[in-house]
Amino acid sequence: MSHHSNSPIQMVELENRGRALVSTKPLKAGEILLKESPILLYSALPSAAAANYCSHCYRTIASQSTTTLSCPNCSAASQFCSPQCQSAALSTSHTPFVCSALRRLCAADSPLLLQHHHDRLIQARFLIAAYNLAIASPPKFQTLISLQGDALADDASVFLHSVISTICQLPNSGELGVSVELTAALLAKDKLNAFGLMEPFNQGKERSVRAYGLYPTASFFNHDCLPNACRFDYVDSASEFSNTDITIRVIHDLPAGREICLSYFPVNFKYVERQQRLKEDYGFVCDCDRCKVEANWSDDEEEGEGEMNRDVGDDDMDEDGDDEEGDLETTDSGMDKEGEDDSFPHAYFFIRYMCSVDNCGGTLAPVPPVDARPSTVMECNVCGSFSKCED
Repeated sequence: MSHHSNSPIQMVELENRGRALVSTKPLKAGEILLKESPILLYSALPSAAAANYCSHCYRTIASQSTTTLSCPNCSAASQFCSPQCQSAALSTSHTPFVCSALRRLCAADSPLLLQHHHDRLIQARFLIAAYNLAIASPPKFQTLISLQGDALADDASVFLHSVISTICQLPNSGELGVSVELTAALLAKDKLNAFGLMEPFNQGKERSVRAYGLYPTASFFNHDCLPNACRFDYVDSASEFSNTDITIRVIHDLPAGREICLSYFPVNFKYVERQQRLKEDYGFVCDCDRCKVEANWSDDEEEGEGEMNRDVGDDDMDEDGDDEEGDLETTDSGMDKEGEDDSFPHAYFFIRYMCSVDNCGGTLAPVPPVDARPSTVMECNVCGSFSKCED
């Protein structure tokens, strides 16, 4: 993976962590590290709900929209929010290969997936998109193949390969090496690297995934349970970003050479929940500083942490207000080593960087600095709320 010389991040090999992204220079809180578009997108929606969204950019299509267009081949099965999305899709993400495969996959009388969980349908959509990438953009397919993740063929991959072979005219097998083994490897890369594009936050409703995307650079951010960066996306917003772009911003000041880590789920998950998710979804046991401490906690202590997360308010923001992260010796999570409480060394993170909106669970990061001046406005990466950071 290549980066321009002025890029704030670069990829390196780290012992026991594999490929990782580290800072190439000192970074200021709120600084944008990466803006990236996906090389591959696929729907996470039930088939019946797909018509409510653009099949290319996944923006919600208003019921009274006058610019909505259908695919000329599969009509109501795929909708586009504008002529621009339709034109782009027909040559990239919704080629005749994809169109034909999705029609067969979603046919009302198709027995292929009727007896299987919805997850198998989602995986089949991914494989259609992945093999389409091999046809429409071989260089991007090679980028996909280069991502982390490998697996031996199992019952699931054998079944899905048979489904895809039935509904698709797969690319030339001699050149690409299409096989059950390749299908298994692609599924492993999807499981380890896909980012979910979530429905916009609604306080009274559980968030769901609208689509999944593969972002080649962002996929190399490793996990930490106290991250020093977080991901922003702006689905259905009127922002400057594309509906499917993601942006990675620094949470607090960092020195050059520091590994940049995201949390793969809300930071307020308890120890047992985090370990289970990481083991099942990503195949590793986390031994970050936070996990080392919380591994010895009792259930009551974990409950106490949960209460603290919910009770964080504006008054608490002043507790460490005189400390500037850049002036302290910090751990990877930006914590003051000298002043930390051994029983709860990450208390400062929850006070400073956890959103206090009910049912949100988002992480706060300063808005990008202007003219190198640090911002005092914090933005939540889940609910999108803004708050003043009083130092």
